[in-house]
Amino acid sequence: MTLVLRYAARSDRGLVRSSNQDSVYAGPRLLALADGMGGHAAGEVASKVVIASLAHLDDDEPGDDLVSQLREAVTQGNQAISELVANDPDLDGMGTTLTAVLFSGSRLGMVHVGDSRAYLLRNGQFSQITRDDSFVNELLEQGRITEDEAATHPQRSLLLKALTGHEVEPSFTVREARAGDRYLLCSDGLSGMVSNETLAEAMQIPDPQECADRMIELALKGGGTDNVTVVVADVVDIDFGEDAPIVGGAAGDGSDEGHQGDSPAARARALTAPPPPQPQRYEATEPPPDPKAKRRKRIRLLVAFGLALILLAAAAIATRYFVLRQYYVGVGANSEVVIFQGVPGSILGFDLHKQAEGSCPPEASLCERLHLQDLQQDARVAVRNGVKRDNLAESRDYIDTLRRNNMLEICDEDQPQGGGLIGGIGQGGSGQQPSETTTPQERGQQPGVDCRPAPSPGGN
Repeated sequence: MTLVLRYAARSDRGLVRSSNQDSVYAGPRLLALADGMGGHAAGEVASKVVIASLAHLDDDEPGDDLVSQLREAVTQGNQAISELVANDPDLDGMGTTLTAVLFSGSRLGMVHVGDSRAYLLRNGQFSQITRDDSFVNELLEQGRITEDEAATHPQRSLLLKALTGHEVEPSFTVREARAGDRYLLCSDGLSGMVSNETLAEAMQIPDPQECADRMIELALKGGGTDNVTVVVADVVDIDFGEDAPIVGGAAGDGSDEGHQGDSPAARARALTAPPPPQPQRYEATEPPPDPKAKRRKRIRLLVAFGLALILLAAAAIATRYFVLRQYYVGVGANSEVVIFQGVPGSILGFDLHKQAEGSCPPEASLCERLHLQDLQQDARVAVRNGVKRDNLAESRDYIDTLRRNNMLEICDEDQPQGGGLIGGIGQGGSGQQPSETTTPQERGQQPGVDCRPAPSPGGN
């Protein structure tokens, strides 16, 4: 008996969202779905990166340790997110869910984190086989809310676990695969729009592609308020299964977008949207007798190379943009408070910033340089960490604010004890000379802590 997968995948941006942050991959050994989150296209970057980190698992027959292979690939994807966020602070907060299956004949390994879902239809029984890592599901399992309340809870999108570049422990399981099983992987754009009863009914459609199309249609008819992505895969007992991978959503080229349903909103979007590209599947019309493995590898290499180019280009453009457009106030040579152009940090030993000017503008003729030790403690901490400003003028304004509001008082000069001198005549008695002088330390002042030395005459 030879068990293989027969699969289909679809992704749609929905009727409300302007972009698709879901990514999906379906191949003869790997099924993977990621639902990205984060503004400014960060969500689609996160989902692409994680799917790309798993794609190589589809190249060869998996070994016996399915969980270790999945764990290593997921760790690499999560680390890639961490590196992107470190290089571009505007991506901070991006992340993605992940539900993936690694198929190996009679066994399959599964990894899950977030609120995307996997379902199994076996012997007519339809059941969810993943657990939502969400705040609302936690309340539901504790019996604090009902399923009806969970469906409309204002925090139903709040996740307890996701791949964000920080340390996280996904759920890993190994399951038995049987001929006749049908698996459904979906983002919450489907499970949040369509009831389990309706999903179970749609899962009875024999053809995986028609079943996937029906799932998308149901989500759009239900409102289509989110991106919706599905993978439908049958475990079948035949000699040769499908070997052409499907890459869709943010990770694809849009060819998996199809019919948008029959609701008024769907028809309105269909009238205004440009015609979608024709669906493409990477299939050979006349496969040669043997080189199937060679063809699969070539396609996957092209897909992986394309994704890598997109990521490198995006990282380079983002880095250049932020280095050239941003400014911050920090500490320069000799502890001077200076203005930097760029962002703090470096990549591969190359600084992402350069000094734009010192604490005194070039055109200022009478200006005392401002040093870190001249500032109050809280202002020093802020400057050491770097204070971001949008442009050079705002950076100068911030230094002016430091001069006005955050500088230490000038340490008292040494003064005689027992009275001062007026016109050379001692107040304590005619002709008396001061008998004793005191330093700032003796008066309880600590230079650099609660007072600063007097500026040298002459300004700059």
